[in-house]
Amino acid sequence: MRIAVEGCMHGDLDNVYATLLHLQEVQNIKIDLLLCCGDFQAVRNEKDLESLNVPPKYRSMNSFWKYYSGEKAAPFPTIFIGGNHEASNYLWELYYGGWAAPQLYFLGFAGVIKFGNIRIGGLSGIYKSHHYNMGHYEKLPYNQRDIRSIYHVREYDVHKLLQIEEPIDIFLSHDWPVGITDGGNLKALLRQKPFFEQEIQEGTLGSKPAAELLGKLRPPYWFSAHLHCKFAALVQHEQGGQSTKFLALDKCLPGRKFLQVIEIESGPGPHELQLDEEWLAITTKYNAVLPLTIRSANYNNAHLDIEQCRQFVRNKLRARGPRPFEFVQTAPCYNPSQPVADGLFHGFYKNPQTEGLLQFLELEYLLNKMPESREPAAIPASFASGCSFDYDIEDIPIDDVDDVDDTDDLKEADPEDA
Repeated sequence: MRIAVEGCMHGDLDNVYATLLHLQEVQNIKIDLLLCCGDFQAVRNEKDLESLNVPPKYRSMNSFWKYYSGEKAAPFPTIFIGGNHEASNYLWELYYGGWAAPQLYFLGFAGVIKFGNIRIGGLSGIYKSHHYNMGHYEKLPYNQRDIRSIYHVREYDVHKLLQIEEPIDIFLSHDWPVGITDGGNLKALLRQKPFFEQEIQEGTLGSKPAAELLGKLRPPYWFSAHLHCKFAALVQHEQGGQSTKFLALDKCLPGRKFLQVIEIESGPGPHELQLDEEWLAITTKYNAVLPLTIRSANYNNAHLDIEQCRQFVRNKLRARGPRPFEFVQTAPCYNPSQPVADGLFHGFYKNPQTEGLLQFLELEYLLNKMPESREPAAIPASFASGCSFDYDIEDIPIDDVDDVDDTDDLKEADPEDA
């Protein structure tokens, strides 16, 4: 199986797909799948731009909307994670993962999906220590502070990924695992990005949760983006003699190293996306404690037995099949021939894919419930244990950290990187 990997998409699907189609032609190969490591920018309309953490003068519709509307069709199945420049209002609709457009699958804030017999995991967002132990407290419509925190990685999503026991073949994160530079050509990296040196010495360049996941999951391949450069490393794990090939890639611009094609052993097919049994079992166990205030998750209330969850999901998948739920448009699409529509909805769209998945797993839909109105979450009817929640509302502390998170944006002041 040939898999193309792309760094930061920044909404430029047209050019990435055109590059891959050209590569197929000149090298006489077939690409089976495209993976994108964040900053995908699934912007459907002008309203989505308001949730994008980008200075207004740099906001642009780019080309995702053409694939969302059906004007264009993606030439390859595409799986992506979120970064720190996203239409966060749309990705929140698909918190558990789902089709952002036909052939374009969002892996969720954390998730695992199968493509053929290749198992792909991912963690969206970037790490910021001051938000890590909070819940997903941001509520639509987002204020300016929410726009700069909604994409920060939360401990709850990492905790779920740490429950994975079965092998992962490929893992995606937007920012790099902290310490990953120890396994590559550090001198060459610092020649290209000399301002990384202090953070590397301090052990702050990258994500601590990603490093923890790297040590636990030990996938053969790990791909990242965010820092707008190409960097390769090899991580030798202490347990089992396993190793991970790490590769970070740039963003889609002329002359930049933003694409890599790899070949990976796989079965004969069919090469199509399938829901992952173990991940759905983990989702079933922990959905009841999804934290939606600044408080962290209370795992003491995750009473369900994981093996019972696994059997429950297995039976469900046997009855329905493993294909993800079908794509459905939930918001109006951008129309370049018409002015901005004043009537665009400012609130929360309930995505039928998310509803369908939760109904399939017999779980309550919690995403758009305000804390004061939430009731204890329901659990699958097949289980008898109960759950409880603490929904005390507290003021969110003011965050005075300037959250422009692309390091080369800050140091090089390159307007194209904004």
